[in-house]
Amino acid sequence: MELRRVVVTGLGALTPIGNNIQEYWNGLINGVSGAAPITYFDTTHFKTKFACELKNFNVEDFLDRKEARKMDRYAQYAMVSAEEAVNDAKFDFENLDKDRVGVIWGSGIGGLETFQQEVTEFTLGNGVPKFNPFFIPKMIADIAGGHISIKYGFRGPNFTTVSACASSTNAMIDAFNYIRLGHADVIVTGGSEAAVTIAGMGGFNAMHALSTRNDDPKTASRPMDAERDGFILGEGAGALILEEYHHAIARGANIYCEIGGGGMSADAHHITAPHPEGLGAKNVMINCLRDAGLKPEDVDGVNMHGTSTPLGDLAESKAILHVFGDHAYTMNLNSTKSMTGHLLGAAGAIETISCILSIKYGIIPPTINHFTDDVNIDPKLNFTFNKAQKRDVKVLMSNTFGFGGHNACVLVKKLDL
Repeated sequence: MELRRVVVTGLGALTPIGNNIQEYWNGLINGVSGAAPITYFDTTHFKTKFACELKNFNVEDFLDRKEARKMDRYAQYAMVSAEEAVNDAKFDFENLDKDRVGVIWGSGIGGLETFQQEVTEFTLGNGVPKFNPFFIPKMIADIAGGHISIKYGFRGPNFTTVSACASSTNAMIDAFNYIRLGHADVIVTGGSEAAVTIAGMGGFNAMHALSTRNDDPKTASRPMDAERDGFILGEGAGALILEEYHHAIARGANIYCEIGGGGMSADAHHITAPHPEGLGAKNVMINCLRDAGLKPEDVDGVNMHGTSTPLGDLAESKAILHVFGDHAYTMNLNSTKSMTGHLLGAAGAIETISCILSIKYGIIPPTINHFTDDVNIDPKLNFTFNKAQKRDVKVLMSNTFGFGGHNACVLVKKLDL
């Protein structure tokens, strides 16, 4: 069968460096760090005392207070970003076939704070079971997509992908496939995460995954830097409206770009560490290029997974060299996690949005906080260190890799009319 083309017609973002698309983009190109001391709880006894929290965000500016109380923060964030994306797409709801509109969302953890609160209250209550009746629907990882579909009446395919930090990229790939195979005309996709909690920080600290640069949080996320010491936990959401090309054209939609392809792979190596030679990362980029029908030299840049971990950054750099060869030296590589922190299951969504905006504006956001070259990483690679770079961008890739060895990559390209 002939596959249908898929385009992007709406965007929404809620991030540690901006609470909407324009604020997010301004933060990216200006190299703003979203890292700061944690305000949500007392960090006295924690190894890491900072994170990339949302700033100046009040959920009641977007949701009715009673409704918001029925949702974990991760679902609240999903609703806010999805609303911006749906509004951006400018649908004529009276003529929209809602049976053909779906929601495919991603979250690596779901309602972690809700689970933490309920178990804590049970313990403090001497074992008396007085659980909130909304405990389960607030906690489960699929509920965000449910809330979005209920709000708008979207009755098409609806589910959530869970693949750790690759979750929202997997969601976007599934949305892309459902549309191009003819199972839907429009899908709201993306991801959200709200893991800046006592349990989230404590758990990642116990794994020695987080930076402990408490004296200087804003420079703590240092992808590809010799002195990187772990990632910074972030929170927020990103939403994209994916739409079948002719459906978008028929209603006169604004088209940001086309989804070119998606790739998936597994490291099959270790529960948290990447394959040392970047085997899974190499395979996922090759699979993505094959799916898009493009050659390595067609790609202008890669928004790397780039978490600022000693092993991860090195493995991904090796994989890029393996896949792109000498062309790797002509591309712009960057890690926007240097600014936003790591949004876990929502990372792929906001980083793909960054790629889409780079295509629109012709600017590659920087990888900030580079101070010292890592002698183990090829110095000829252009990681767009410390300052945004202008470039006529036609094709970009976004990488996401998750605990368990889950790898997902999506490719976006200028619309070829």
